[in-house]
Amino acid sequence: MSSGILLAQIFCLVALLVHLASIALVTLRGGRGQAGDARPHGRPRITILRPVCGIEHAIERTLRSGFTLDYPNYELVFCAASRSDPVLPVIRRLIAAHPSVPARLLVGDDRISINPKLNNLAKGWIAARHEWIVMADSNVLMPPDYLDRMLERWDGESGLVCSPPLGSEPDNLGAEFECAYLNTYQARWQLAADAVGQGFAQGKSMLWRRENLDRHGGIAALAADPAEDAAATKAIRANSQRVRLVRQPFTQPLGARALQAVWHRQLRWARLRRVTFPALFGIELFLGGLLPIGLATLLAVTDSVPGWVPPALAIVWYGAEAWMAKRLGWHCSRWSPLAWLLRDLSLPVLWIAAVSGSGFEWRGNQMNVKNDSLLAAEGD
Repeated sequence: MSSGILLAQIFCLVALLVHLASIALVTLRGGRGQAGDARPHGRPRITILRPVCGIEHAIERTLRSGFTLDYPNYELVFCAASRSDPVLPVIRRLIAAHPSVPARLLVGDDRISINPKLNNLAKGWIAARHEWIVMADSNVLMPPDYLDRMLERWDGESGLVCSPPLGSEPDNLGAEFECAYLNTYQARWQLAADAVGQGFAQGKSMLWRRENLDRHGGIAALAADPAEDAAATKAIRANSQRVRLVRQPFTQPLGARALQAVWHRQLRWARLRRVTFPALFGIELFLGGLLPIGLATLLAVTDSVPGWVPPALAIVWYGAEAWMAKRLGWHCSRWSPLAWLLRDLSLPVLWIAAVSGSGFEWRGNQMNVKNDSLLAAEGD
């Protein structure tokens, strides 16, 4: 047997074992404890900042979820950049319908970075009345125990608690494709990293103690990187603290998604990861099922392994993803295996596209991951 064939066989075996280990870690981790089992800081007063921009799928439902939390002391601060934003009447209507929940709407755009969401949030951070602050995207669907589930993960080493997004309620193949990326791929690896003490921030939901960010200069410190979650991770690690992730992430109702829009979003995130965490981005090319299953197929064609190995590898690979999704209550439908396959076929293309350019569009803003100022981005 040649050394090349042996290396290919070893790679296929190691890739499968790493894949299965990550799934086992996340599944076991997600089954431990219940929200509120341990809250070292009790139930402190919390400000929830929700940046908004336009009418998204299920926007009234996701924003309304913030008014129905089973938590005694919190306020909602909605942040909009423009007075002409069509979502503002929805917010005003929700505030009027829930007078028992302290809520405010702030409008204005503080240009502190190339990141439009961060610019939108800046006024909310300054206006927040409480020392504990959650930044939560407008499309996050908050369950009643949302805040308790975040506080449950805060311990003596924590500086930030986050939740990656989970896709739910997809209405077409594009949304299934997005679920395939968000859930059993991206969320899985983020939760597995957290399980071994290497959690990193995701901007969908972030729970802060104000002091942990203010010691770096406040919210403006998150402009140190094009993505606020990457800057948040680096700031917290500079404090010799850890980023923790919730045990069960919060969902984002997807509805129908255009494949092109999903692709552009994934490309934006990939290019941001390339410049913020290049070492981690470098190994992404090897994390999907395409390379090990493809190599196993090549080995079978050359009679280097039995013919049953490639289909068995594929069944175990994607069967494990299905098992994890079912055990954790994540979206899994008859279309999911096709979406997982399409995702893994697209991963090398996405990786190559990410290293082949630096520009992207985000909510109408032309941005470039190599530029460190809004002026530079606007001049491209």
